Amino acid sequence: MMTMRSFYRTPEGVASRQGLAVALATSAYGISFGALAVASGLDVWQTCVLSLLMFTGGSQFAFVGVIAAGGLAAAPAAIASAALLGVRNAAYAMRMAPVIAGGFWRKAAATQFTIDESVAVGLSQHTSRARRAGFWVTGVAIWVGWNLSTLVGALLGDVLGDPRAYGLDAAAAAAFLALLWPRLRGRQPLAVAAGAAVVAALLTPVLMPGIPVIAAAGVAVAVGLFDPRRPSPAVSGTLEEKGMP
Repeated sequence: MMTMRSFYRTPEGVASRQGLAVALATSAYGISFGALAVASGLDVWQTCVLSLLMFTGGSQFAFVGVIAAGGLAAAPAAIASAALLGVRNAAYAMRMAPVIAGGFWRKAAATQFTIDESVAVGLSQHTSRARRAGFWVTGVAIWVGWNLSTLVGALLGDVLGDPRAYGLDAAAAAAFLALLWPRLRGRQPLAVAAGAAVVAALLTPVLMPGIPVIAAAGVAVAVGLFDPRRPSPAVSGTLEEKGMP
């Protein structure tokens, strides 16, 4: 009979330990989100529902950032901004489908837990069972921890009162920048970030909150479509035939 200690020495156990460690660190950000969401004008219950259903940190911070700048009138733009950031999860889902395996209902359940961290932990494992364990443990543990910490943060933010007295009216943008900063590696991401920042800065004074964010996203799309360094399909096929990545 396998004991808990012996389980943690298996590939699935190692993956589970990694997932729990990542979940513990990631869930702490939920306190910030809860406090910032309430400071941006959402009720405690609205903040909690947002974490329960949306459950993707970057999109959630973008949403409350736009709401903080433009109020509820900016809700359509906030939703659009959050949706743009959530598109990457669709790419994750396609990559993780063979890992999850199983039928329709299992894959449907996995969509809620397909986030950066669960995909990263899952794909870093070396066996199919360990990949599944890493994905599920990480995703479920973060979902539970994130929602609990969101509630705590929302209650604390509700007690604090006026966010401007503590500088929290600008904290949503700062928190989102903190999430983005580690991804700015290499010339192309830096160029995209700089171009998007210029576009957003130029449009912010003349457009309602949220619209400049959507326009800035067009910079990344344009770079992806017209990147001169990207090989043509014909060249890519030739490289693949030669065994080159």
